[in-house]
Parts: sequence; C-alpha cells; structure tokens
Amino acid sequence: MPVFGRTKKDVLSEFRRSELLIAARAVFGRKGFHDASIEEIADMAEVAKGTVYLYYKSKRDLYMEALRFGVETLNKELKERAEAPGSCLETLRVLTETKIAFFEENRDFFRIYYSELGKLPTHPSAIAMVRDLYIEQTKVFERVLREGMRRREVRNLDVEKMAFAIADLTRGIATQRLLGTSKTRLGDDVDFVLSFIWKGIAR
Repeated sequence: MPVFGRTKKDVLSEFRRSELLIAARAVFGRKGFHDASIEEIADMAEVAKGTVYLYYKSKRDLYMEALRFGVETLNKELKERAEAPGSCLETLRVLTETKIAFFEENRDFFRIYYSELGKLPTHPSAIAMVRDLYIEQTKVFERVLREGMRRREVRNLDVEKMAFAIADLTRGIATQRLLGTSKTRLGDDVDFVLSFIWKGIAR
C-alpha cells in the first residue's frame, strides 16, 4: 500500500540505499577510495555484492554519492538549526558548533570530504556537485546575516562574501581538529570563531 505517495518497495529501496551510503562512508573514510572494495561495503551493509550494483554502477559512483549524502545531511541540519528562534549571534554560534561537531562526530565522512576537495581539479564532474552543496550551505549563513542586518544587530556588509568566509573558517577549524593540530575543547574553538566573526560584523 502506498505511504504518502510511496510504495513499500520505494521505502525499502530508500532504506537500502541509505544503509549502503552509511557503510560506504565508513569504509572509504577508513581505507580511502583505492583500497576500499565493494565487497567490504556490501559486508558492512549486510547485503550481497550484487545488490550494491543494483543502486550504483561503479565504486566511483558510490564514492561520490556518499560524499553528496554526507554534505546534504549536514546542510539539512544547519537549515533546521537556523530556523530556531534566537539573535544573529546566538544562531551563528549554534551553526558554528553544529558544523564543527558534525565533522568531529563523522570523522570517516570528513576524510572523504577533505580528500575529494583536494582532487576536484582532476575531477570536473565532481566540481559542480561539491560547489552546489557548498553554496547551499553558505546560503544558510547568508540568510542569518541578512536577518541580523534587518534587526540592526549586524552592520551593513557584503553578506555573500561574509557567508563564504564563515563557511571557510568553520571548515578550517574542523580540519585542524581532525588533523590533531587543535588541542582545545570544542566550545573554545567555537568561541574563537564567534569572537573573530562578531568583531567584524557587529554594529
């Protein structure tokens, strides 16, 4: 019987695809693209190897979809947090902590994200995907900044450039923590980012 326009088969297919992507993120994150195998991913997802190929034509397709799945998950969480009541400063703090904590909690995914960004010049097909998802994320920060300007909490500024700056700064801090070069608590890193940003944009 259809459920909200979807059949039982659709629901099962969506669940199976999600399980494969979660397994792919873990295996790729641990072993890298070249050393990871479809067999390992299938084993972790508890499906037959042939089942993987029902959903993805190649290991490369699965790799890129795992990347997309991870960034979309983060973007969805950021959008939900941005809609909660609060001042511009409070919302920026929540978004900053959410993004850094996401990478902290999903280190396997972050390794995919970080390594793929470094390879983009040699993978033109990946550029558009990562770029669009990245811009989608900056739009979340942009909307928060525009609302802050409307409330006169934030001075007049180029919100698009500032949104990109915030997105880059938060990713940089997350990278430091992943590489182990930041030994401070998560809250301290969030405080640093907010202090740096707010001094430049507050009225």
